Amino acid sequence: MGLELVIPRFYDTLQPIRVMSDFLAHSARLGISFNNLDFLIEALTHRSYLNEHRGGGSHNERLEFLGDAVLELAVTNFLFTKFPNKPEGDLTAYRAALVNTYSLAETAKVLGLNDMLLLSKGEARDTGRARDIILANAFEAILGALYLDQGFAAAETFVAKNLYPKIDEVIRTGAYQDAKSTFQEKAQDKKSTTPTYRTLSEDGPDHDKRFTVGVFLGDAEIAAGTGQSKQEAEQSAARAALAKTGW
Repeated sequence: MGLELVIPRFYDTLQPIRVMSDFLAHSARLGISFNNLDFLIEALTHRSYLNEHRGGGSHNERLEFLGDAVLELAVTNFLFTKFPNKPEGDLTAYRAALVNTYSLAETAKVLGLNDMLLLSKGEARDTGRARDIILANAFEAILGALYLDQGFAAAETFVAKNLYPKIDEVIRTGAYQDAKSTFQEKAQDKKSTTPTYRTLSEDGPDHDKRFTVGVFLGDAEIAAGTGQSKQEAEQSAARAALAKTGW
């Protein structure tokens, strides 16, 4: 395959051989040998990068959409097989703990995606929850890329290597438990108060909303959390409140 078929047009200002070398190195670091390196380039390209580098190429949102479905099927099959006697509710909770934003971002950091992503200058400065969302989405995009390049078995192998080993820790620490329910039980027991949640802010375009929600005991804000939905932000806030109170 010629370089002109591998390097999208928005790399015209860079040295093609160096860019090819960069992505081959990324592929090796991930432990994947792509047949078509274009898939990996797209998976690591954030929408913001294209806004600053006009002239072609694709961002990773379509691959993220595909990878999300691949991830859900792979993890569901793994849990269904590993825990033959667990009820549906437990399996759903285990799966949510494995594939939530925090878990995927943590795995993405271990894989080194922070050093591989193509971001705008503004997004590159983001830290904390905002960067976690980008990293989690990139992890799913890589799964989508791998599925297209080599099929479901290869994608599942990647998930098995990087995500399945976390299940024992998830169960040991109780990370699969509903943080909102746990915090409510603790608050009622210790403070005789039921927590309330308030949306503090909404940022970003419709396709990439980020909500910040605070959890309150009475008028006192205990902690805040962010997420791509209000429900995810509430869970994040509840986890932060449990950590802050030591409950």
